[in-house]
Amino acid sequence: MSPPGLVLRHASLTFGDRPLFQALQARFDAGSWTCLLGRSGSGKSSLLRMIASLRLPDNHHLDLQTSDGIPLAGRVAWMAQQDLLVPWQRVAGNVMLSAHWQGRPTAADRRRAEHLLAQVGLADKADRWPDELSGGQRQRIALARTLFADASVVLMDEPFSAVDAITRLELHDLASRLLADRTVLMVTHDPLEALRLADRILILQGEPARLVSISVPPGDRPRSLDDSELQRRQAELVTQLRETDDA
Repeated sequence: MSPPGLVLRHASLTFGDRPLFQALQARFDAGSWTCLLGRSGSGKSSLLRMIASLRLPDNHHLDLQTSDGIPLAGRVAWMAQQDLLVPWQRVAGNVMLSAHWQGRPTAADRRRAEHLLAQVGLADKADRWPDELSGGQRQRIALARTLFADASVVLMDEPFSAVDAITRLELHDLASRLLADRTVLMVTHDPLEALRLADRILILQGEPARLVSISVPPGDRPRSLDDSELQRRQAELVTQLRETDDA
């Protein structure tokens, strides 16, 4: 099934007496990759959790529609900053975690998990335990687990922030290729990451925060680090984010 576009209307969230954002509106095109930036505490992760229908305080509201008119429930995968691998399952078992929740995984589930591990470059790690792996390997497994869910919409909350810079760049390339046919929304604090990966960048800015759209460099993603336009846009985006923090 083709990935849906999303239309966000009247998104509001208040913590205590402080409204983080009110009446936000946005459109996320089908099959596009959107990065969401903003200062700490602006509500980026909370907005992502609202779209995912994860638990939040009662003082929030969201009107979310899909471009195909089909409810989003059951079509969303979540990838967090932490890899969240469970220590009692081997690598393949962690990839198949959603199948374990639904009952006993099948031989077909195992073959699919092994195929996804091969795609992320860890075909030889299927029977290892999570604590035997590096941080970068664990995050690759988290990506394989996200792909195993076969969701057409993928929500990512700083998924590459816990790894070193070189591993992060490798994960950019890998995720961009493997998630090419999904609608992706990703929270990040890294302007370079957003400029490399996004078809569109949104900044949560102000108090209460509003969504400000930022243009991205031309060209296919992931964009090359030596692209002069990417470097110029990075400097501009960092300046804008600093001004946002000082506002």
